[in-house]
Amino acid sequence: MSSEVLFTVLVLAVALERVAELAVSRRNAALSLARGGVESGRGHYPFMVVLHTGLLAGALVEVWTRRPDTAAVLGWTMLALVAAAQALRWWCIATLGRQWNTRVIVVPGAARVTGGPYRWIRHPNYVAVVVEGLALPLVHSAWVTAVVFTALNGFLLATRIRAEDAALAQLA
Repeated sequence: MSSEVLFTVLVLAVALERVAELAVSRRNAALSLARGGVESGRGHYPFMVVLHTGLLAGALVEVWTRRPDTAAVLGWTMLALVAAAQALRWWCIATLGRQWNTRVIVVPGAARVTGGPYRWIRHPNYVAVVVEGLALPLVHSAWVTAVVFTALNGFLLATRIRAEDAALAQLA
């Protein structure tokens, strides 16, 4: 099997993981809203969806059109980082439980989560996003996608974190 095919399988696996995330997110968002949750930061959400979809599509397009040579040490190192990012993301999801979703929804009176990875990092899920956004394309040397996603994601995360911090400031 060619390295492009194997990379495509990896990207499709990440895409399936995203579908699983969205299923969890939709369920949890509905539960939070039913409990009186208030959504903040709606304006940036469509851009986030497009950017994250673009990461997957861009990496595939770049790999299949440029067909870059990939150094094994880079590929394996980046694959390990992708796996670590996935583990961190699901640790965040497990720690937040029903409070986790892809939107910024805060239920008044809910306790702020300070366990799990939140014990050490204020926004650990975004660490996972940054690592994955850089590492996934670089598994197969799709550096253009890695650079473009990372730059655009930096602007998005600045907006997202401001919205999230403002919403979380309402919690006790």
